[in-house]
Amino acid sequence: MIWILQFLFSPLPTPALIGLVTFGASVFLWVISKPKPVEHPVPLDKQSVGTEGGARRSALIPEGKLLSYYHEDAKTLYECFKRGRYVSENGPCLGYRKPKQPYQWLSYQQVLDRAEWLGSGLLHRGHKPSPDQFIGIFAQNRPEWIISELACYTYSMVAVPLYDTLGPESLVYIVNKADISTVICDKPDKAQMLLGNCEQGKTPGLKTIILMDHFDNKIKERGAAIGVELLSLKEVEKLGKDNLSRPVPPKPEDLCIICFTSGTTGNPKGAMLTHENVVADAAAYLKSLEVSPCRTSDCSVSYLPLAHMFERVVQTVMYSSGARVGFFQGDIRVLTDDMKALKPTIFPVVPRLLNRIYDKIQSGAQTTFKRLLLNIAVARKHAEVKQGILRNTSIWDKLVFNKIQDIMGGKVRVVVTGAAPISPSVLRFLRSAFGCQIFEAYGQTECTAGCTFSLAGDWTTDHVGPPLACNLIKLDDVAEMNYFAANNEGEICIKGPNVFKGYLKDLEKTAEALDKDGWLHTGDIGKWLPTGALKIIDRKKNIFKLAQGEYIAPEKIENIYIRSASVAQVFVHGESLQSFLVGVVVPDAETLPEFATKLGVKGSYEELCKNVAVKKAIVDDMIKLGKEAGLKSFEQIKDIYLHPEMFSVENGLLTPTLKAKRAEVSKRFRNQIDALYASNM
Repeated sequence: MIWILQFLFSPLPTPALIGLVTFGASVFLWVISKPKPVEHPVPLDKQSVGTEGGARRSALIPEGKLLSYYHEDAKTLYECFKRGRYVSENGPCLGYRKPKQPYQWLSYQQVLDRAEWLGSGLLHRGHKPSPDQFIGIFAQNRPEWIISELACYTYSMVAVPLYDTLGPESLVYIVNKADISTVICDKPDKAQMLLGNCEQGKTPGLKTIILMDHFDNKIKERGAAIGVELLSLKEVEKLGKDNLSRPVPPKPEDLCIICFTSGTTGNPKGAMLTHENVVADAAAYLKSLEVSPCRTSDCSVSYLPLAHMFERVVQTVMYSSGARVGFFQGDIRVLTDDMKALKPTIFPVVPRLLNRIYDKIQSGAQTTFKRLLLNIAVARKHAEVKQGILRNTSIWDKLVFNKIQDIMGGKVRVVVTGAAPISPSVLRFLRSAFGCQIFEAYGQTECTAGCTFSLAGDWTTDHVGPPLACNLIKLDDVAEMNYFAANNEGEICIKGPNVFKGYLKDLEKTAEALDKDGWLHTGDIGKWLPTGALKIIDRKKNIFKLAQGEYIAPEKIENIYIRSASVAQVFVHGESLQSFLVGVVVPDAETLPEFATKLGVKGSYEELCKNVAVKKAIVDDMIKLGKEAGLKSFEQIKDIYLHPEMFSVENGLLTPTLKAKRAEVSKRFRNQIDALYASNM
């Protein structure tokens, strides 16, 4: 044998021989270290089970046993936190950092103590330990947000998150609607905003502002002049520590949070959620993750707004498991730096961020060789994903994907995406690149964030998984759109312990959302797949008619067009007096130059947005995608306007959950829309 090896390799120089042996050893180690496939919690072709009345439930639970909680000792958010302190043995809980510094941590007991002091301080100042007592929280993600929230729960009070992206008028509306007399906020500029409303007589009920950050006497004097007292958080905590009250724990059926949904039109609506609602939703996620359970060693990064229920449920999962949550510095531009320092294992995310990661990877593969290597790596990793094998230790990870994984800290094992649809091609790519579980969730505030969740080991895309273990889902006929439950299509309706109790002081809107039998009508159109998973195919609320009488669902069309590599954002518009659709497109600033170069066009981003040839090529690509997706001719856009600035929350064109404010976008681009119609008559 030795003689044969000498004969085969004797012509090779020593360095080449060493390299060949090293390569062979690497391949051998890659093969023998190949992990076992992910265990499927239920057969993937039977993900949900039909029930009496035409609804479906999760296959993870026995019939009639919808989850209200996961742990016997954690049936309220207060108990979830107490459980986290016990199972972690008072381990690290909330992390924060200053620029270029490592994370510092508050232990579970430190957080519980400060919450008790703050809550006692609020009681000493006259607040009631009751679910009728509402406390406003107006702050960015940080440990003090959680301490303020937990202070409310320790004494059965209700947290009401505020956020300035709703606009100044919405702030006034929420403070008055919820009869908020005390707001805990982070920065002096937010206190100034609240005081400005008070000075104008818009919020007469607001009497106290508690500030997390340092503030000067000028703002205190400004408040005193109009009867609003400003206190520091430390001051109220000390007051409570000196006048400690015994906790008054809430019951599962008590209100815990009123989450005002931004909506795309009109005033925000205050969704009333109980402790049971939030705990049930978190319990269902824990049930879905049993094959890869949340552990005390897990860590999540908090950057998605705490004012929204997606982030609230993620954190409930973490705290009830005794895990850690590290907060970003407050600037999304340095999120990757925070993740490298934190090394999270759980990464909640929205498709918009995943799309940016995907685009950056694709634009980085500039040369033919790099593109070829990337495509081969994705193909090989995707072949493993289809076998249920998820890892970040393969030869392709070392050659291609390690830098991508390092961006997120290198330790992520679970990614959960929600709030909006994600492109199947992006999801397939990132499952290969990240080498970990990427789950897709679907839901809305009114069902406490989630009602479906994809299953472990399900590598397929273009669906949002089966019902969560805490709710039933049925599809109702929408005859005007030709969707019928008999065809496994219709409006998605949800029932279970995660469904909200209604909108604060708004019986009319509550009756629109909740029917007499307790079913939540979402306004989304779904389709049951043969596997028992749910696919979102349309939207009921945003439909309109064209002049010829055809119904149009613009969001369905936008979700197809957004797959164009040159499109970052798209808005489809139609009118009842017009027979065709037009659109506003924000081109992808990273991919547009290369796209234009292939057309023989060069120039700045703004110049390319004005170029007729570039516009035509983008329209052609969008129509091609539309045809491939089965859009009818009247569903295709006829012309577009290229806009060089992204729609954002800041410029008033997106809601805080990153959905287009359709009325605002139409109004902002009225002149361009009119011009598109005029030029295509």
